[in-house]
Amino acid sequence: MEHRPVRVGLIGAGGIAGGRHMPTMRELDGRLEVVAVADVDADRARAFAETWQIPHSYGSVSELLAVEEFDLAVVCTPPGAHRDAIVACLQAGVHVWCEKPPVLSLAEYDEIAALERDGGPYASYVFQHRFGSGAARLREHIAAGTLGRPLVAVCHTLWYRGHSYYEPEWRGRWTSEGGGPTMGHGIHQFDLALSLLGEWDEIRALTGTLDRDIETEDVSMAAVRLESGAMLSVVNSILSPRETSYLRFDFTDATVELTHLYGYDDSSWRWTPASHVAEDVAASWPPSENIASSHAAQLRVLLDAIEAGVRPPSSGVDGRRSLEFVAGLYASAFTGRPVHRADLTPDNPFYHALNGASVTEEAHA
Repeated sequence: MEHRPVRVGLIGAGGIAGGRHMPTMRELDGRLEVVAVADVDADRARAFAETWQIPHSYGSVSELLAVEEFDLAVVCTPPGAHRDAIVACLQAGVHVWCEKPPVLSLAEYDEIAALERDGGPYASYVFQHRFGSGAARLREHIAAGTLGRPLVAVCHTLWYRGHSYYEPEWRGRWTSEGGGPTMGHGIHQFDLALSLLGEWDEIRALTGTLDRDIETEDVSMAAVRLESGAMLSVVNSILSPRETSYLRFDFTDATVELTHLYGYDDSSWRWTPASHVAEDVAASWPPSENIASSHAAQLRVLLDAIEAGVRPPSSGVDGRRSLEFVAGLYASAFTGRPVHRADLTPDNPFYHALNGASVTEEAHA
């Protein structure tokens, strides 16, 4: 059965919209059609529409929703504006694909999830590293147990962002960005790690603001015990001139490593069998097709889900996992105590604000 193209409304006309999302959607031309763009700066929206030959532009989300009919909103605003845009679109019956980080708190995330309905609309989030063939193949092995039990894992996001990166007023602030490299950079890597290894149970963390003039951290470190019993080391930094993203998974029968920067293909993976594993068995482990991690790889899966009327990956409970990890890391770092996943309930201040700001104080501010 032939489907009509999914109609898309783009929200936010900044760098990520033009640098990543429009090229991605052009790559999938025929499966979708961008019908309009909205931005709080109407002139920027108009110029963006002219550049990308988008038929209509608007100066607000409310105007966009009042005039246009579309199936999917792609949200590319700064993080502090995610919640309002997602809520408005879901209430209008429109699916959402939102850039990371999802929102600024677990409370906001759960408020959004309560607006979803069986069959849609759903809100899903950009975690494109899950969708490369290397990750998909490793996920199959973990489910089948062919590599043995997961025991030890490493997840390091060692990136560099200079002082000028934080010149935009919204960056590096709790109320507008929600956190530092834990929230905005490392989240891609530990989302992939947790999507492979499962839920975490306990986290012990430190954060520091060592060199950048910002409210949030510029580096964080965490030791994590997973529900499976495996242990995970996580480092998130924007202070590292030689940038790398490195993930390592040690199973009883193999080590699997991923080294890349902002995206990977199968050449970025290394599969090393333990000495007791036969060579012919190990030779069957890597994937047989090379699909790079990318926005396009995730968007294809999302469009399939919309057309089938089913929940897409990286939404609901599956999309919440990484934000919950961020909340746990900050809670441990701020309190100086280990934090269990079960601790992050609505009566916990870190459920309402990732820096644990008092809800009562905010209400009376």
